[in-house]
Amino acid sequence: MDADLLEIERKILDKLVGRFVGIADPERRADLIRLTAQTIEPSVSEDKIKQIIADIDDLNPIGKYLYDEFIEDIMVNNTKDIFLYDSKSGGRNTGEKIADRDSLELLVKKLKLYATNESSKGNILDIHMPSGSRTNIVSSPLGYDITIRNFKKKALSILDLINLGELDYQIAARLWIYADGFAVRPANILIGGMPASGKTTLLNAMFSFIRPEERVITIEETYELNTETQDNCVRLETSEDTDMESLVKNALRMRPDRIIVGEVRGAEAKDMLTAMNIGKIGMCTVHSSSARDTINRLQYAPMNVPVETLSAIDAIIVTSQVFKARKPIRKVIQISEISGLETQVLLSDLYKFDYKTFSSMNILPSVTYRDALSKIIGIVPQDILVEESVRAAVLLAMNNQGIRDIKSISQMVREYYDNPEAVLAKLGLNNLRPVITR
Repeated sequence: MDADLLEIERKILDKLVGRFVGIADPERRADLIRLTAQTIEPSVSEDKIKQIIADIDDLNPIGKYLYDEFIEDIMVNNTKDIFLYDSKSGGRNTGEKIADRDSLELLVKKLKLYATNESSKGNILDIHMPSGSRTNIVSSPLGYDITIRNFKKKALSILDLINLGELDYQIAARLWIYADGFAVRPANILIGGMPASGKTTLLNAMFSFIRPEERVITIEETYELNTETQDNCVRLETSEDTDMESLVKNALRMRPDRIIVGEVRGAEAKDMLTAMNIGKIGMCTVHSSSARDTINRLQYAPMNVPVETLSAIDAIIVTSQVFKARKPIRKVIQISEISGLETQVLLSDLYKFDYKTFSSMNILPSVTYRDALSKIIGIVPQDILVEESVRAAVLLAMNNQGIRDIKSISQMVREYYDNPEAVLAKLGLNNLRPVITR
């Protein structure tokens, strides 16, 4: 592209910052570029406008990675190099780089088309890309550092996670019981784990177990959760004017049945626990390495949750990256329930992953949550374990029959809630009986 045309393109990019937000149709975006080009330079030809449109759509050298389902992160370290995090093999250097500072600046201008006006100011930008990716840009005197988190175009389901080895059917059935609670007492759940351990992926997969009649409020710093399976769902996102704490407090005024926070890390944790203590169901993720670490992080700065409110949490699930043959694998490594308060919060460990043998122990029966649930619905605790086994068999049968995507699982789960006997017959499980029939 010649210098004069490149100058027109730069002026177009400056005028259209944030204007592509919410425009999914490429033709509409092209029309906006065309109109702006003609405003800047009335004599510009259609051929040259087409060149500009093509160049603005060209995000190379990173564009080819945005739609690769195995690339989780793209890291542009200024003009030095470009690294990737590949879910199959881990981190690697692509051997590519941005040619020079001008090329890097032009790439950032293209990315800013998808930034809101508010988020396009200052030295730190967070941008939602049309691909669904989340882009973070930090500017400094040295230039720009860009980190792009790719999200699966098709969210991983609970059966996908089983097939990937993150958990087994027994654990998945326990999570189903936790998330559902027989429609009367779902569990308050925290999912702990360090960065890139699969916390949000697991939380997202559990949406299939949420009852369709529930009103769900999700709160995130940047949209990551896939809520397409929920009918009555409100998605909230923080901004420069509205922080996480304010959104969690306001969620209580929105008649929620369940509040889901993408990640708690500050003062909003207290409001989340308050919501749990007044009967709202809560689910969230937190950066932590174990169930005990989760409790400790909640108790101390910056969250400062009063210890007496922590008993509202029913279950803590911890995920982690483990390595087998030097390849990363995500695993559920711990499931614990809060069993009481003495000098500290008492934890009952129901499941742990053994790093030495690279094997999992069988999940122990739930005690605290199971007993509370059985009392509410008027059945013996053993019946809940029976139902858990039935649901594990349902998940296995669905997997064997190729019913694996989130939408299909959600539909089958809804059918199970309405008529469990019919679903068992449909899946060829006529020998099993649900504990609660309707």
